[in-house]
Amino acid sequence: MIALLIIFSLSLTNYNYAAEVPLTGVVPGMGTYSKPIQSIRERKFEHVIQQRTDFSCGAASLASLLKYAYDRQEITEQKVLIGMLEHADLALVQEQGFSLLNMKRYLQSQGLRGRGYKVGEAEMSLLKIPAIVLLNDSGYSHFVVFRRYDGGDVYLGDPALGNRIMTMAEFNQKWNGVVFVVIGEDYQRDNPLLHPRAKLTFKALDPLSPLTDAELLEFGFSYSDML
Repeated sequence: MIALLIIFSLSLTNYNYAAEVPLTGVVPGMGTYSKPIQSIRERKFEHVIQQRTDFSCGAASLASLLKYAYDRQEITEQKVLIGMLEHADLALVQEQGFSLLNMKRYLQSQGLRGRGYKVGEAEMSLLKIPAIVLLNDSGYSHFVVFRRYDGGDVYLGDPALGNRIMTMAEFNQKWNGVVFVVIGEDYQRDNPLLHPRAKLTFKALDPLSPLTDAELLEFGFSYSDML
């Protein structure tokens, strides 16, 4: 029953897309020129899959990571939700939401591995792959995508609020100290999650270089994953 409700609620969602604006006569002699534009909302959720239910932040975060770091373009929150429900206790999910264990079981069914690490601020500031973290945000447990750390700021892909930037001090107050990473073949080393947009009032971030084999091995990848 819960799966049917999820499918129905997601089918009613309205999606907004970028548009092209024709600029005719703006530049003499150039004729018609079209420029693709992004709405503020689209920019806010760039490379972030928005959650469509109150308890699906974990599914949306995992879908974002799979779509943009593993180039699984067919993935959706709905597919991850249904896949996770096949390996979960429905009563527990209704009461507490999904857990990292549910994510791990789903990933195993997809030929991937999920691993959780208990780390500190120093290790987190050196993390060079996107990951999932659990925050206590205003009293609510909430899964988000950790995109990168740069210059004292943490860049998050929040399935409820979109792209967010917070200081490491604020992040540490909300974070439970666990980072969950996805390991497997087809990982895109230079994926868009590693390049969030900088603050509008700040200079552009220097792009990250593709990860070395040694850096991937530190987080549980094997040589076969990188072939």
